[in-house]
Amino acid sequence: MEQVVSKSALRQRVLAQLKGQDPLVKEERDQALIRRLMASSSYQKSTTVALYLSLAFEVNTASLIKAARADGKQILVPKTLKGGQMVFVPYQAGHLERSSFGVLEPTNQEVVLKEAIDLIVVPGLIWNHQGYRIGFGGGFYDRYLANYQGETVSLCYDFQYQEFVPEHHDWPVKEVIVDVKNRI
Repeated sequence: MEQVVSKSALRQRVLAQLKGQDPLVKEERDQALIRRLMASSSYQKSTTVALYLSLAFEVNTASLIKAARADGKQILVPKTLKGGQMVFVPYQAGHLERSSFGVLEPTNQEVVLKEAIDLIVVPGLIWNHQGYRIGFGGGFYDRYLANYQGETVSLCYDFQYQEFVPEHHDWPVKEVIVDVKNRI
């Protein structure tokens, strides 16, 4: 009989793997994932891209922001609000502050409506083959994606791609781009 592993245990295991990566190998893998995203039709067709400001152990989005701006795309980043809600606002370098969660968030208050966003690059810790994800436990993206109609994509390393049973409140992303370590 297969043992069911809790979301908390999965999070802890994958976080340890993320934080234990060799920085040079991670950088190569990040760039490969970014190139694959930029070659995707969802990215190519988009004009407004919402994405996260990565933590040190996540797929680094800094080069994606720079490249997307060079491609003429409007870049939005998340801002958390009271009551577990999240919105996206235009990204402005230098106009960021640490949130209570320890992540950088914009100081900008100009909210962009969901209908104006073509593509959301969704962060997380673990994804399954159906596109369901386990995030950091706050539920911000699941609540936001519940009535979002645009394209969604996530970038993950091979060890983050695992099977688990989603919960009723989980929302899948439409595409998961998985980096396979031995391809580099």
